[in-house]
Amino acid sequence: MAALGIAGAYDRAITVFSPQGRLYQVEYALETVRSGSTAIAITCKGGVVLTVEERLHTRLQNPNFSWKLFQIDDHIGAAAAGLNSDARVLVDNARVYAQVIRLSYDEEPTVEAIAKRIGDIMQLYTQHAGVRPFGTAILFGGVDKTGPRLFYTEPSGLVLEYDAWAIGRGSEKVKEYLENNYKKEVTLEEAVNMALNALVYSVDKIEEGWTARLAIIPVETRKYVLMPFNELMKKLEPLLQEKKSKREP
Repeated sequence: MAALGIAGAYDRAITVFSPQGRLYQVEYALETVRSGSTAIAITCKGGVVLTVEERLHTRLQNPNFSWKLFQIDDHIGAAAAGLNSDARVLVDNARVYAQVIRLSYDEEPTVEAIAKRIGDIMQLYTQHAGVRPFGTAILFGGVDKTGPRLFYTEPSGLVLEYDAWAIGRGSEKVKEYLENNYKKEVTLEEAVNMALNALVYSVDKIEEGWTARLAIIPVETRKYVLMPFNELMKKLEPLLQEKKSKREP
């Protein structure tokens, strides 16, 4: 019985490692990310593209409000998968830190600095009793003085840089698609089309209420721009119709 009690402690306590060196609560948080909506980010010579799948729960919901894409600064955006409420708190921290850098150093924050700051906060929540890990992963993308950059942060506090990446339930299919089609030299418009193709490709079934949101940060302006919903649907509808026709006998 004592052995069972100890084994249960590994499962419940955030500060206790299992004999295999694992923190189960962190792994459970990662499972929350894997079951979340798909989010994709792509860098290219023309800038950065961020796109997410979203679902309208009712026709009364406003389709122009995005709860998976966020603007961090003029030149930095974020896409989240997992618990959106957790992501929103981290995004607020990222926005505050971006302004702290501007006020303290009189310079714009880099994407790397923002991602590492959020990674530090996420890691902190794996060390203390009485808290739980954040159940979200975030892709931070933007164009700073070093060029187009993309960073991934997850509940363990890990921070990694990618040229293109995906998180959420359809991420494995998206990564397969990107590995076969992505090239650093693609234009921004090609990256937009690639992101939308990958997003539609990752969805097993297009259900009623399924939609997407997309933002770009061009190198020329270095400004975060959320694509208008009507314009986005013009690009999505042919892809959705093609996918639907392939599924029909």
